[in-house]
Amino acid sequence: MKEALFYEKLDNNSVKCVLCPHNCIIREGQNGLCLVRKNTSGVLYATTYNEITSIANDPIEKKPLYHFFPGKQILSVGSNGCNMKCFFCQNWTISMQNTQRQKVNPEALKELCYLENSIGLAYTYNEPIIQYEFLTDTFETIKKAGFKNILVSNGMINPEPLKGLLNGLDAANIDLKAYNNKFYKELNGDLNSVKETILTLYENDVHLEITTLVITGKNDDELEFDEMCKWLASINKQLPLHISRYFPNYKSSIPVTPIDTIIKLYKIAKKHLYNVYPGNVQFDDTSSSFCHNCNKKLVERNGYHTKVFIKENKCPYCDTSLYFQL
Repeated sequence: MKEALFYEKLDNNSVKCVLCPHNCIIREGQNGLCLVRKNTSGVLYATTYNEITSIANDPIEKKPLYHFFPGKQILSVGSNGCNMKCFFCQNWTISMQNTQRQKVNPEALKELCYLENSIGLAYTYNEPIIQYEFLTDTFETIKKAGFKNILVSNGMINPEPLKGLLNGLDAANIDLKAYNNKFYKELNGDLNSVKETILTLYENDVHLEITTLVITGKNDDELEFDEMCKWLASINKQLPLHISRYFPNYKSSIPVTPIDTIIKLYKIAKKHLYNVYPGNVQFDDTSSSFCHNCNKKLVERNGYHTKVFIKENKCPYCDTSLYFQL
């Protein structure tokens, strides 16, 4: 354990955690909504500091990140807990409960990056923001060694803590779960907070990609989805959007999202955004990347088999500037 950052001491040994928009008031002996930030004798502790449940060397496309060093491998780690409560969570076995964890430290993870021929470290599987102290300490070690730090997150973090991550963070995939706050409240989240995170990351030159998991009757309204894509396009029309097909999991019995729904939303997104990718489903050649100006293929993807035809941030055929890091 390590004393947490971003909390305030209150009367009667209670504390207020101000890491994320929940701003949990935590009584002595209790945990915050995230399960892993605990008040012990009036001091807030990060109980999963330097402890992980999961580690793997993944294709970067699995995060998913399609425009950040395509075809490369990324060492990925996760732990317990989450500051949202999605009833359809794909990783609920670690995010919704405490499980057995193994100790690890930044130096060991740095050495693993070398051994695994990884471009860096991805903080993923559960919600990494709630391991804030682990992030900031590990970011520094990974960055100094010349590796990349990647965050796969729901974006639920307060502005001040987010500022503390910006210097060490290279790329992020943010899960934009819907474009209506009603659904966000159902999941114990807040749409405006996530939008602010997305804007802050982009404005501070963090490579950014967005994922939306489409669930029938929850976030598949076509007009709403159109508004979401317009908003993303107002930031940058080249922002990659991953539209993922939902499958039932955890507490959800909602049927699998029809492929036709993904196709319709894909077509809506393409009216506003240049780089749109279906997830958990394949049709045509929509997993590959094309130049939005001349339509030449830049990156070919077949599952996690990737061929990269570009060496810099511009199209080799027409010199158009691209939203890639290579």
